[in-house]
Amino acid sequence: MRIQYGAVPVAVHEGEPMIMLVTSRGAGRWIIPKGRPEKGVAPHKLAAREAFEEAGLLGRIDRQPLGRYRDFKRRADGNAVAYEIEVFRLDVERELPDWPEKGQRERRWYPLDEAVARAEPDGLVNILAELRTWLEREAALSTSRAPSAAA
Repeated sequence: MRIQYGAVPVAVHEGEPMIMLVTSRGAGRWIIPKGRPEKGVAPHKLAAREAFEEAGLLGRIDRQPLGRYRDFKRRADGNAVAYEIEVFRLDVERELPDWPEKGQRERRWYPLDEAVARAEPDGLVNILAELRTWLEREAALSTSRAPSAAA
């Protein structure tokens, strides 16, 4: 089985977590930016670079993966190749108007629930669903840490 490294781009818009998905080149499925390992490039850094190349995103990438899922790519000869994709969270800080694969892919921000509904394959859906739990926990923590107004 081959491995790839991917980024789940996350941003908060008006208090709501948003996930950016991109289309795959062939089938036009809604996926996350991902790519194959390269010698000398740490997995999380490769995932961040793929987010830049495929979606024009810059931000802070976690060093620890969110998880892994499996997917298949259909080759030109009709055979399917199995991949295991290790996924890292990317907190997006900038979205560029131009990026290397702009003419090859569509990118779109989705509310987390809609991203879960649109994403393929099921393993990615499961990771996004788990991410929802983490984001809700983070929101609860930041709310509980907020200073209260003095009476």
